[in-house]
Amino acid sequence: MTKLRLVIKFNITISQFVRASASLVGRPSSAYGLGVLSSSRLFQGLGVVRQAGGVRGRRGKRGVFATLATRPEAAEGTDGAASNVLLEVKGLTAVVADSGKEILRGVDLVIRVGEVHAIMGKNGSGKSTLSKVLVGHPDYEVTGGTAMFKGENLFEKVPEERSHAGLFLSFQSPIEVPGVSNMDFLRMACNARRTALGLPELGPLEFYGFLSPKLAALNMDPSFLDRNVNEGFSGGEKKRNEILQLAVLEADLAILDEIDSGLDVDALRDVASAVNGLRRPGNALLMITHYQRLLDYIKPTYVHIMEAGQIIKTGDTSLASQLEAGGYKAIRDLAG
Repeated sequence: MTKLRLVIKFNITISQFVRASASLVGRPSSAYGLGVLSSSRLFQGLGVVRQAGGVRGRRGKRGVFATLATRPEAAEGTDGAASNVLLEVKGLTAVVADSGKEILRGVDLVIRVGEVHAIMGKNGSGKSTLSKVLVGHPDYEVTGGTAMFKGENLFEKVPEERSHAGLFLSFQSPIEVPGVSNMDFLRMACNARRTALGLPELGPLEFYGFLSPKLAALNMDPSFLDRNVNEGFSGGEKKRNEILQLAVLEADLAILDEIDSGLDVDALRDVASAVNGLRRPGNALLMITHYQRLLDYIKPTYVHIMEAGQIIKTGDTSLASQLEAGGYKAIRDLAG
């Protein structure tokens, strides 16, 4: 029987999640216990396999929950330039955990608050692998280099700690979660975040008031809230739902992995408008895309071209235009 690949996109305590999950699948929470369980045991007990987790080097600990939810305030610093850096990646190398195949071969990247970065490249160039390594996907192992997020070593954090630090990842192909309504999913996520910040939880009516303008910004019908998470959704509806989750959870750094795929012109405009509406001086975006059309709606500060696991060229939006006109060969020629 095919197992559902489930991603829990908000941080929540083990006991909260077990109780909630048990009620959803009709099993008593005592069947799972409330102690500290490994993520594999917990999710096997629920009949699912998690898609993301934590990695610390080749033998690192894997976190219980994935990925990217809560948004603490950005740290202040005396050095303006240093305090403005959200993410600094140096010489990052990574391999596929099972095969040892090298994918990332020395990635260097700096993202500051207020910036929008776009990474473009052919399939297999390492774009999505980079995003998964940053959030702690267990299918990949970091073999070298560093990643500092708000001045702290990202690879010393398990996924829930990266979540607390303020990361978010939207997926290329969002999965379906039968039996869990969007309203329940989003409200649990929101209240988990509020609990982490020491704020009172929102009741159903309060949460609906909080959520309604976000639905409107995405031109999403409120009936979406009654549907199970992504179940029976079109490709465009799934992508809108991802951005709705981002709107609810908020993040200091949002990584959008091919958020434009599967969207028609109108849906792309709505999604881009909603993403632009979430931007503020203290956060940043990292977009992964194949096409310039997304960059027409969400204007990047920098465009990076990735090839063979490295960023080979960085420029402004004109670089995307050069890519559109001359293809990757023209970029390689420019890169020397």
